[in-house]
Amino acid sequence: MSRLKEKYSAEVTKAMMEKFGYKNVMEIPKVEKVVINMGVGEAVGNPKVLDAAVGDMTAIAGQKPLVTRAKKSIAAFKIRQGMPIGAKVTLRGERMYQFLDKLINVALPRVRDFRGISPKAFDGRGNYTLGVKEQLIFPEMEYDKVDKVRGMDIVVVTTAKTDEEARELLRLMGMPFSA
Repeated sequence: MSRLKEKYSAEVTKAMMEKFGYKNVMEIPKVEKVVINMGVGEAVGNPKVLDAAVGDMTAIAGQKPLVTRAKKSIAAFKIRQGMPIGAKVTLRGERMYQFLDKLINVALPRVRDFRGISPKAFDGRGNYTLGVKEQLIFPEMEYDKVDKVRGMDIVVVTTAKTDEEARELLRLMGMPFSA
């Protein structure tokens, strides 16, 4: 069992029960899944760029990503329907906890001028979205072997019904929110 899952079952559940007054243990919100998404617009002109992005995501997530394709043709961007334009990976269970632990304790503190992440990026249903400008903050990325700096979106999906519950859940798990 990963460190974060142990922390959740030992400390977070008790603190959430006290703060929100849940009557049943099953009411306590938990992290359902983590979705990592990387848009690779340059793949339109050079399909090999997508292979490098997939390799980076595989190293970061520990799971091979799904190549996403364009739903519609957009003439202004020279995109045809069905062209590969990105990659995404959905993490659940043990891999999800390991990734979150790595994100909270290793990757986010490596961001330049880091003062915490925004506590306002919740969607109203208890899900948190975080944008990362470069994949170099993850320890698996070797600076010399990265061909281009790419950003990614990380979505933490929780079973919380409100943003306040989700914010408290992530704060107790160690997410470094800014003051």
